[in-house]
Amino acid sequence: MSNFMHWFIIIISVGSFLGCLWLIWSTSKPRKGEAAQGEETGHTWDGDLAEYNNPLPRWWLWLFYITIVFGLGYMAFYPALGKFAGTGKWTQVKQYENEMQAADDKYGKLFKQYAAQPIPQLASNTAAMKTGQRLFINYCSTCHGSDAGGAIGFPSLKDRDWLYGSSPEAIKTSILDGRSGNMPPMAASLGGEQGVDEVAHYVMSLSGAPHDASKATAGKARFVVCAGCHGLEGKGNQAIGAPNLTDDIWLYRGSIGAVKKAIIEGRAGNMPGHREFLGEQKSHVIAAYIYSLSQ
Repeated sequence: MSNFMHWFIIIISVGSFLGCLWLIWSTSKPRKGEAAQGEETGHTWDGDLAEYNNPLPRWWLWLFYITIVFGLGYMAFYPALGKFAGTGKWTQVKQYENEMQAADDKYGKLFKQYAAQPIPQLASNTAAMKTGQRLFINYCSTCHGSDAGGAIGFPSLKDRDWLYGSSPEAIKTSILDGRSGNMPPMAASLGGEQGVDEVAHYVMSLSGAPHDASKATAGKARFVVCAGCHGLEGKGNQAIGAPNLTDDIWLYRGSIGAVKKAIIEGRAGNMPGHREFLGEQKSHVIAAYIYSLSQ
């Protein structure tokens, strides 16, 4: 923050409070020629509706003063005035760390106990899975959905179709270290628009989806370009996250148009790692919960 902004904030903030204080004080003072308290001011409406000089009750007026004093004290204690750190030395980082430490003190032993159990065993622990579900909803549902059913570009975690394998170790690795998948644009390698069309129909044929048989036959020969990742039979490669094209489960939808789009433009997916954010023990519980969904 620049020095200009530092003083600008201080002047505006403190000036606003002092301005309110002056306004309350000045308007509460009797004025020359003003009607006495409880008497008519001389203003009338509709012939007989008179205005009386009835100021705010003192207790109400003092509430304004107390609010102003409280506000000034608040700004002195907390970092509300530019670069001024506040006499209380409060920071949002410190509060976050304190809250995380308090949570760790309260739940750390429980997570440590869960982390000592193998994932398949933990997946049968009802109490642990309730904890895992809550963690999943908090940290994973934004992408994968609250029911883990996924969305376009975000895989379902309960359909037994896994890009990187369904073993407990593979699931936990995905959570801790993340995954990064990339399919480059392949139109040029397949011979242009005609090659893309033929290979797309061949890919559709692998899962029994509606397709043009003659185009699929021609596309089979061209598919050898794709076999380096997806395999000659199109069953994918979990070592590199290449999807199985034979099971009629699609990450970006399974229409002929979507398949062509993937071939022409490529696909890029990234799941961030959560090792530093969640840690080993929480990730272990979430991995067990995800593992339980597909069993």
